Amino acid sequence: MKRARTDTLFVTRLYRADAVAAPSFNRELERACLLTAEEDQAGLQWAKAHGYKGYTSYASLNDLTLRLPPIAALDKILNRHVAAFARDLEFDIPAGGLALDSIWLNVMEEESFHSGHIHPHSVISGTYYVRLPKSAAGIRFEDPRLPLMMAAPPRRSDAALSNRTFVTVMPKARTLLMWESFVRHDVPRNCARGKRISVSFNYGLR
Repeated sequence: MKRARTDTLFVTRLYRADAVAAPSFNRELERACLLTAEEDQAGLQWAKAHGYKGYTSYASLNDLTLRLPPIAALDKILNRHVAAFARDLEFDIPAGGLALDSIWLNVMEEESFHSGHIHPHSVISGTYYVRLPKSAAGIRFEDPRLPLMMAAPPRRSDAALSNRTFVTVMPKARTLLMWESFVRHDVPRNCARGKRISVSFNYGLR
């Protein structure tokens, strides 16, 4: 009798690249994020109205690649990494390819958090981390099968990453993380002092 085996049928992929931009570029991007956070009154009002401790341009600015040269430069960096991730995922991409369809700034203050969510109508989502204060919260990903697990027992504390129900990833400044947009994720409460600055984005089919 042949030996039994266990195959992995479905996986959730997380793309990570560290130090994707030069320190000088990162400082320029940080200045642009902080200046925008001071000047974008609509974004500040939206954040306050929605209980967001800090600032996000998510609901106020949709032209950052035209408005801020560092974001335009970051877009070019992202395009290369998104193409590499799409190849790794073995997507059968139409002729038009994947394109950036939204990008926004996040300046999170102490005690801020971002509850669990997905990014509908997108293919690949991600975040580039500009600044993370010491002991800042990471980003937590949830197994997409969680609502279907029914009576499954909890996983061991030493389970492999591929078998865990939740995985927290600790990025650092100049880290780029990307995932398929259907993957639910959240940012736990940030107890570290100082601003946690990042640029988030979505790519979709043209």
